[in-house]
Amino acid sequence: MPCPFQQPAELDQAILPLDWLLGNWESETPGEGSYPSITPFNYIETLHFTHVGQPIINFMFNAVHAETKKPLHRECGFIRLDTNKVAFIIAQNSGLVEIEEGELAGKQLSLHSHALARTSFAKEPHVQEVWQVMQLRPDGKLEQTLSMATGNQPMTQHLHITYHRLP
Repeated sequence: MPCPFQQPAELDQAILPLDWLLGNWESETPGEGSYPSITPFNYIETLHFTHVGQPIINFMFNAVHAETKKPLHRECGFIRLDTNKVAFIIAQNSGLVEIEEGELAGKQLSLHSHALARTSFAKEPHVQEVWQVMQLRPDGKLEQTLSMATGNQPMTQHLHITYHRLP
């Protein structure tokens, strides 16, 4: 969502290859979350991708439990692009901060954790590695799959969700 004091800015040409992400998205049906150490769950999520005229995309993700509507997860950050190389700089409400890097191929982002940091009192087991694929499907829907490895689990799919663009 744009800041109330912010004037609409011209899109910086450096992020033009990612213009398909810009806007507001909402999960079409509840996403599926699972991991060997937790009870499977369904969630609803909104995504907001904006820009302020810099060669950076700003984002915010907000997830709630599909049935109880209890807040689950929030993250915000920035997306940087250098030709086809992409970096997500992410701060999460869980205390995890990460940099994911990868490549842009058409309308698909494939990202892998490059750096992870966490609060000194973060709950264990700690996330050790993340893989994420985000792609714009031919039907105009955005699909995201996230896998992770922790201190006691190998790389395993954790989340899968599909979004539609909000007007």
